[in-house]
Amino acid sequence: MNKIERPTPVDREKKMREDDFIVSRTDTKGVITYGNKIFIELSEYSESELLGAPHNILRHPDMPRTVFKLLWDTVQSGNEIFAFVKNMSKSGAYYWVFANVTPDYNQQGQIIGYYSVRRKPNDSAVAVVSEVYRQMIEAERQGGMDASLKLLTELLESKGLSYDQLVQTLQKS
Repeated sequence: MNKIERPTPVDREKKMREDDFIVSRTDTKGVITYGNKIFIELSEYSESELLGAPHNILRHPDMPRTVFKLLWDTVQSGNEIFAFVKNMSKSGAYYWVFANVTPDYNQQGQIIGYYSVRRKPNDSAVAVVSEVYRQMIEAERQGGMDASLKLLTELLESKGLSYDQLVQTLQKS
């Protein structure tokens, strides 16, 4: 497994182009086994640095741990998930993505990895989600992941939506 030092975040956004699609694949432990050219370009890592590295090297500290727990719980149970994710490149710059993560199965029906396809998120969705994520991170600092999950659950209940419905609605708005 590649050992990569985590960069220090900088306040510089990299925007995906409208026609960009980032594609990557990991094994069941989240180790990167494939990344397309756009993934390599936006991450600013070389292909050799990415392959064998944990996918969480791209995790920006502005991302609530609760969102990743929800993501992993969903795909490990065999379901796909959509999510807004703020990633961090090698230089510390950030870029937002609208991600679709799906399990990859072998012929025996066992999960052998995960595919993630990311595209440019709706700008108005990013504005909403970044504020929700800020509140979730604050809740995590104060009361851990349970507090963050409670905040997210209350938000979803107040809107009468599931997580997937909320994410899809924001992306379409």
